[in-house]
Amino acid sequence: MSQENGNAAIEADLQRLEVRINELLSLVRQLSEENRALRNRQDSLAAERAALLQENEQARAGVEAMISRLRMLENGI
Repeated sequence: MSQENGNAAIEADLQRLEVRINELLSLVRQLSEENRALRNRQDSLAAERAALLQENEQARAGVEAMISRLRMLENGI
C-alpha cells in the first residue's frame, strides 16, 4: 500500500509541475508579445521624435532668417 501511496504522490507532483510549466509557458508567450509591442512602440516614438526635431530645426532656421531680414531692414540695407 505504501508503494501505491508513493506513486500517487509522485503522480500528483508531476501533474502540479505540468500545470505550473504550462502556466509559465503561457506567461513567457504573453511577455514576448508585450515586449514585441513595446519595441514597435519605441521605434514609432523614436521616428516621431526625429521628425519633430527636424520640424523644430526648420522653424528655428526660419525664425533666424526673419530676424536677420528685420535687422537688415532696420539698418536700411
